Amino acid sequence: MSALYGFGLGIATKNAKGEYLDTFYPYPITDINGDSAALLKDVSGPLDASQLLSLATSLEALGDSHHASIARQLTASSQPVLATPLADNSAPTSVEAAYLKLHLLSHRLVKPHQTDLNGLFGLLPNVAWTDQGPVDLSELAQRQLDARLRGEVLEVSSVDKFPKMTQYVVPQGVRIAHTARVRLGAYLGAGTTVMHEGFINFNAGTEGPGMIEGRISAGVWVGAGSDLGGGCSTMGTLSGGGNIVISVGKECLIGANAGLGIPLGDRCTIEAGLFVTAGTKVSLLDDQQKVVETVPARSLAGRSDLLFRRHSTSGAVQCLTNKSAVELNEILHAHN
Repeated sequence: MSALYGFGLGIATKNAKGEYLDTFYPYPITDINGDSAALLKDVSGPLDASQLLSLATSLEALGDSHHASIARQLTASSQPVLATPLADNSAPTSVEAAYLKLHLLSHRLVKPHQTDLNGLFGLLPNVAWTDQGPVDLSELAQRQLDARLRGEVLEVSSVDKFPKMTQYVVPQGVRIAHTARVRLGAYLGAGTTVMHEGFINFNAGTEGPGMIEGRISAGVWVGAGSDLGGGCSTMGTLSGGGNIVISVGKECLIGANAGLGIPLGDRCTIEAGLFVTAGTKVSLLDDQQKVVETVPARSLAGRSDLLFRRHSTSGAVQCLTNKSAVELNEILHAHN
C-alpha cells in the first residue's frame, strides 16, 4: 500500500536568481496512505493554474474537498505555487522541504525530535524579513531605495535564517506576547502562554498548558503544567548541551534567572538564580536535612519530585524531595 510521510501545497518567494527564499504551506498534511498517497507522491515542484485545477478535481474524487478547495484558491497566487511531497522522514534536501518540516512542527502534526532536520541550517538562506516578505540580502538595498522612491519605508524586522512562527502558523489556544520571540518550527501546545521575554526555538516547544517567561532552546521539550520563570534558560543541542536531549517534565518550576542543563522529571523545582548543569556538584539531603551524598547533577537526570536550591550560607547546591507540585494559575492560562 502506498504511503507518504508528508505533503504540502505552498506559496514560495524567489530572489532575482530564481532561488527559493521561503515557502508558506497553509494546510500541510502527514501520514498519508492509500489512494491519496498514490496521487500526491508524484505531484511535485511548481504548479500552474491548470495543474492545480486538475489536482483539485482528483482530490475531490477521493473525497478530500478541503485540500481540493485549497488547490483552487492557489490558482489566484501571483507568487510561485509549489507541491512538496516527502516520501519518508529523511533529512530535507531543499528549502521547500525544510520549510514543510518546520510547518509540520508548528502545525502540531509532529513533535520535536520526531522529524529529521539534519542539514537544515545549511539549506535555509539568511534573508531580511520585511513587511513585504523575505528579501535576499543582496537585493535589500535596492528594495529599500525603491520603497523610499514611492514615499514608503521597507520595514526590516530581522535578518535571520528563520522567520517568526506567526507569519506562517498561529496555533489555536495559545497566547504570544511578543511574536518575534517564537521561531517557525516551534511547537506550542494548547494552553501555552509565552510572555514578552519568553523565547521558543525551532524543534522545541511545550506540551501545554504552560507559562513561558524564559528560554526554550532548540531541541528542548517542556511538559504540561510547567512554568519557566522570567529570564531562565534551558540548554539545547545548539547551546552547549551537545547530544543530550534536555527536557522539562510535567508540573515543574524553573525559577527566574535559573538554568537547566539536564533532563528533569515531573514536579521538579529549581530555585531562582540557580543554573544546574550536568557537572554541577549536588549535595543530596535526607528527611532530616543532612547531607547523604554529593553527586554530579547528571546522575539525577530524569528523576521526579526534586527541589534544587543553594545553601543560604555556603552556597552549595542541594537537592531534596519537592513535596508540593507546581499548580499554574488557571486564570493566567485561560485562552478564550
